[in-house]
Amino acid sequence: MPSESQRRNTYAEAGVDIDAGQDAVRLMGDAVRSTWDKNVLGRYGAFAGLYNFSEGDHGDILAVTIDGVGTKLKVAVMCGAYASVGMDIVGHCTDDLLVQRARPLLFADYFASSSLTPEIVAEAVGGMAEACRVVGASLIGGETAEMPGVYHEGEIDLVGCMIGVARRDEITDVPPIAPGDILIGLGSTGLHTNGYSLARHLLFDKARMDVTTEVPVSKHLLQTKERNPYIQ
Repeated sequence: MPSESQRRNTYAEAGVDIDAGQDAVRLMGDAVRSTWDKNVLGRYGAFAGLYNFSEGDHGDILAVTIDGVGTKLKVAVMCGAYASVGMDIVGHCTDDLLVQRARPLLFADYFASSSLTPEIVAEAVGGMAEACRVVGASLIGGETAEMPGVYHEGEIDLVGCMIGVARRDEITDVPPIAPGDILIGLGSTGLHTNGYSLARHLLFDKARMDVTTEVPVSKHLLQTKERNPYIQ
């Protein structure tokens, strides 16, 4: 297994500075926490922020998360397929809420590009809507932005914000992993919204593949795809 330094060097080679990201989180911490009132629950840096808007210890709390698709968008543009990235951002935000024991409630999106192509926007939002129906969230709002001075021609950006609800008495602190804990691994259907800078570097730059390259597909993935039509 590669060492932590080897993993970091690999990501750095792909243009991702993990240390810089961690430093940014550390440096902004005091400013973020200075805005909190007594109703903010949880800890800084969690997958979703928690806010108590009810009295007592048994009422509902809000959970809020925001995220972006990331550089998988470059692959979507290369493929000319945008529904899957809409699905992915809903799934990513849903995961962030679930680990905080919150149920998805509302979703809003942000779609930006150098110049808007209505059909592309509609396809991406259609994917979001399909995923929202699956997880039981309402796609309640969104924003589109056309910024030729910010994005290169053909580039897009896609961000999602999700609000969920949880019961106060169901929120528990999860202690750090320790010797003796049991880890359960779940098979992945493939890359979704994380890791594409490294994946693109390895597949496109190192292996010289492109989006038309055919690669062997495992029997497990084929069986999983048959059971789940939302796998792209």
